[in-house]
Amino acid sequence: MFIYNIKVNSGKIFKLIFALIILIVLIITGIVIYRTFSNSGSSPSDDIYTINSTNYTNILKAVHDNIDTYVGQKISFSGYVYRVYDLQEDEFILARDMVINSDFQTLVVGFLCHSDNSINYKDGTWINIVGKIEKGYYHGDIPIINISQIEETTKPTDAYVYPPDDFYIPTSSLLYSSPW
Repeated sequence: MFIYNIKVNSGKIFKLIFALIILIVLIITGIVIYRTFSNSGSSPSDDIYTINSTNYTNILKAVHDNIDTYVGQKISFSGYVYRVYDLQEDEFILARDMVINSDFQTLVVGFLCHSDNSINYKDGTWINIVGKIEKGYYHGDIPIINISQIEETTKPTDAYVYPPDDFYIPTSSLLYSSPW
């Protein structure tokens, strides 16, 4: 029968575990820094965020309140073409009707959009768009969606939107969080 006498030095074990923890923290920090400053990874602006009737007015408010945070973000959403008299020929508002009271009164809300093909779509036509948020000017600084893809669609069953949440807190992560 063999007997092993192993002497455990608690000071050396503590130092070894401490060194391993420090090494793991350094590796994780290095990965985070690399992903943050690396141009090879995808950035939030490379992703296309889909806006739906549930989050429509919260996002609309967040983008209007802090345009600079969202410049370059790609978004996709649907609405109907709405024009007012002082828009340029290549501009329209991609609108939704927001219910403002219990009598079902509505107010038109939406994003100002720019597209060379906008003349092809009549007022009231429902379309899906993909575009990038840019900073523009229309009676003040506002976000303008520069459309890269546009297609006609039918009116959705959830065409109406509702005012932003009472507990709504604008944050820059509203669009950057994963929509799926």
